[in-house]
Amino acid sequence: MKKILLLSAFTILFVACSQKESSTNIDKIIESKDLTKIQAKRVELQAQLTKLDEAIATLDTTKVEVLVAIQTLKDTIFNHYLEIQGNVDTKENILIQPEIPGTLVSLNAIAGQHVSKGQILGRVDDGGASQQLASLENQYNLAKTTFERQKNLWDQKIGSEIQFLNAQTQMISAQKAVAQAKAQLSKTVIRAPFTGVIDEVFVERGEVVAAGPTGLMRIVNLSNMYVSTLVPETYIGKLKVGTVVDVTLNSLGKTYKGKIRQIASSINPNNRSFNIEVAVPNPDNLLRPNQVAKLKIVDYINPKAVVVPTNVVQEDGKGNHYVYTVTDNKGKTGIAKKVIVEAGKSANNVTEILSGLSEDDTIVTEGVNTISEGMQLNF
Repeated sequence: MKKILLLSAFTILFVACSQKESSTNIDKIIESKDLTKIQAKRVELQAQLTKLDEAIATLDTTKVEVLVAIQTLKDTIFNHYLEIQGNVDTKENILIQPEIPGTLVSLNAIAGQHVSKGQILGRVDDGGASQQLASLENQYNLAKTTFERQKNLWDQKIGSEIQFLNAQTQMISAQKAVAQAKAQLSKTVIRAPFTGVIDEVFVERGEVVAAGPTGLMRIVNLSNMYVSTLVPETYIGKLKVGTVVDVTLNSLGKTYKGKIRQIASSINPNNRSFNIEVAVPNPDNLLRPNQVAKLKIVDYINPKAVVVPTNVVQEDGKGNHYVYTVTDNKGKTGIAKKVIVEAGKSANNVTEILSGLSEDDTIVTEGVNTISEGMQLNF
């Protein structure tokens, strides 16, 4: 009898020591801050828990009923998105510079003004160029008249050929001088290079102006907006010109439908990425250069996919992904069955299932954390 008591006491003491030692080992592993060891210990413990759950499910004849929600699977279209950030911009956003220096004698632009391409926005003093042009035009008119008279005489076989050629040369020379003077004079006129809005004006009438870093004014066209961003080189071949893109601006609380309009032909060696431009409509003129946008680009489509809510896909101690399906379905009750699955891509809170499930299978969608293999389910 004493031997039995001693053996029992020793057993209790051994179990207690083992539990204490196991707890101490776990504490030591955590204190070591070695991520690899911690992860390995977790896998080991999870595997043991899985074995215990399976043993309990086999041996426990008491059927615990659990209330769950279920879903019958159907084939559907699955889209996977590349989500990336970009900046709003426009090609038509420039500083207008004077072509020649001089005094700004007129200014016909104010901030916020809508202007059309070619509209006159101001003039720089021509420094006498208009008078010079008038003089050259008079010289041209005289040379033209002289040429026409000389030509009439030459047609009648009167006069010499050299007189005719001289008159013709003088007329052409005067004509070129007039054209050059007009071109020079046109540089004093400041015109809108495209249709848009005057964003800022930096000068006042009467100032002496010249080309500089600030320019005269800034003009922006908000009707031709796009988002520019960098995409990792792993997506080469997955993106195409014309692909529809969801462009979300959190600052506006709006999402626009854009299209990829340009894909760079080279890879940046520094960050292994390439540039794309996404054209974005701006019907309300709310988009502005340098706004931050979030892009969702479809990079994968499965037109006939089996998908499940992402939160129902679990992982066991062996690294297997699994879901619970319903067997012996009797309308309002059924039995839980653990099914190993191969999970694919995830998007919009659903996960593509590549194998393990098929159309018309019924899965548990709510209550998955409270059930195990073989449990009686109510739904």
